[in-house]
Amino acid sequence: MPVVQLADSEDRKETLASAVYDRLRQAIITVSIAPGEKLNIRALCDRFDVGLSPMREALSRLSTEGLVQQFDHRGFAVTPLSEEDLIDLTQARASLNELAIRNSVTQGDAAWEENVVLCFHRLSRTPRFEADSGDTRSAQWELAHRKFHSSLIAASGSKRIEQYCEHLFDGSERYRHVGRMAGIKGENRDGEHKALMEAAVARDADAAATLVKAHFEHTAELVRKVLRDRAL
Repeated sequence: MPVVQLADSEDRKETLASAVYDRLRQAIITVSIAPGEKLNIRALCDRFDVGLSPMREALSRLSTEGLVQQFDHRGFAVTPLSEEDLIDLTQARASLNELAIRNSVTQGDAAWEENVVLCFHRLSRTPRFEADSGDTRSAQWELAHRKFHSSLIAASGSKRIEQYCEHLFDGSERYRHVGRMAGIKGENRDGEHKALMEAAVARDADAAATLVKAHFEHTAELVRKVLRDRAL
């Protein structure tokens, strides 16, 4: 019985640590916690109503993902944003996604194709903003957006490449949210998403690769204009 209790206790700690990680990660990605901001661990514990141990574990995990910087004897800070980093991130993201979408278009089966169409349908039917707020992004849209982009490369044949693409997606989301906060609405994105879906369904690997690269670069260019006017 004591062994079972110990196991239950460890499971609860792991669940709590994962929950804190998810919440803190989301706050950083959506820029609710500003780029470059110093992270006071005790203040974060109060904010998220958790103890020191799960918070330290969450910060360590975020540090390995590059969303948080850890300094010897000086604690943690949110990784800052810069135009130079955005350019590098966009190039890496475009290159990997071009490869992944080419492979998916040529290798994907009927189930993959159906999922791409379904994810696009859900994305196109989901409002971008909360009904009671003109500028608050819908959490449902954010999830649908992520799932659509993931669906496009889900038949790449390489889980490792798909994971790298997900990691780069998170990095680019921070920049996109900076643009959103600056008033960039991205009205033309729906047409770009539709074109990507249609190229995938038509099994046109060249068009799909060209479109996904242009899609990422379009977003990056809009955000670069914001970064030039702000010190982040």
